[in-house]
Amino acid sequence: MPAPERIPPRSLTSAELLAKGELTVLGRIREASNAVLYCSVAYGDESAECVYKPVAGERPLWDFPDGTLAQREVAAYEVSRATGWDLVPPTVLRDGPYGEGMVQLWIETAEGDSGLLALVEDEEPAEGWKAVALAEVGEGRTALLVHADDERLRRLAVLDAVINNGDRKGGHLLPAPDGRLYGIDHGVTFNVDDKLRTLLWGWAGEPLTSEAVGALKGLAEALRPRGVLAVRLASLITEAEVGAVRARVAALLDSGVHPAPSGEWPAIPWPPV
Repeated sequence: MPAPERIPPRSLTSAELLAKGELTVLGRIREASNAVLYCSVAYGDESAECVYKPVAGERPLWDFPDGTLAQREVAAYEVSRATGWDLVPPTVLRDGPYGEGMVQLWIETAEGDSGLLALVEDEEPAEGWKAVALAEVGEGRTALLVHADDERLRRLAVLDAVINNGDRKGGHLLPAPDGRLYGIDHGVTFNVDDKLRTLLWGWAGEPLTSEAVGALKGLAEALRPRGVLAVRLASLITEAEVGAVRARVAALLDSGVHPAPSGEWPAIPWPPV
C-alpha cells in the first residue's frame, strides 16, 4: 500500500504569526511619545520583526479613555482590511512581556522614496502635487506645504476620514520597497467628536473616486448591526464609537466628496512630521 501523500504545513499569515509567536524585545524606539518596543516574533520555523506597544506604556490623554490606544490601533487595521486596501500593517492585540498591547508587523521602508511631502516657495502647487497649507519657515518667511497627488495617499485620506484620525503626520507614512504605502500610529482614532487632523487635505471638497465609493459601500455593509466589521470593532472600541464610524461612512457616501476642515479643531497635527 503506497504511503499517504504528505501535505506540507500551511504557512502562517502575518497576523497569525504576530498573535501566536513568541515575542522577544530587541530594543526601544525612543522617539515615540509612548512606549514602543522593537521586537522579533517567532513560531516554529517562521519569524518576523515587529513593534510592540504595551498598554502599560501609554501616556494618558485628556480626550481619550486611559488604556485604549492599543485597541484603537487594532481597530484601524480591521477597518483598513475591510476596505480591501490593506493600508495598515497587520496588527493584533495580545499579551506580551509587559502585558497586553498592540503588536504590528515591522515595515522596512524604501530608500530614497521621500517624494510624498514637500515645502515649496511657489504660490500654487506644481502639476502632480496638492496644496495643504502655508507654513512658517523662519525669518518671517512662509512656504507652501504640499503632498503628492498619489492614489496611495488618496486612499489613506479616505481611511483617515472614516476612522477620524487625529494624528496623520508625515512620519506616519511608510513607503515600502514593493511600491505599497502603509500608514502607522493610529492610537488617537475613533473618537466620537470630530478630531480629523492630517497633512492630506489636498483633495478636500473634491469628488470621491469610484474606487473609494465602492470601498465605502463595502464598509457600510460590514458595519450593519451584527455585520462582520461591526462585531469585530465592538470588541475594541465603544458602542458609541462604532456608531460614529457608521455615521461617518454614511456621511461620506451622502456627500460624495472628501471632507474639508471643520474649523472647530486644528486641521494639521503638530509637529507635522
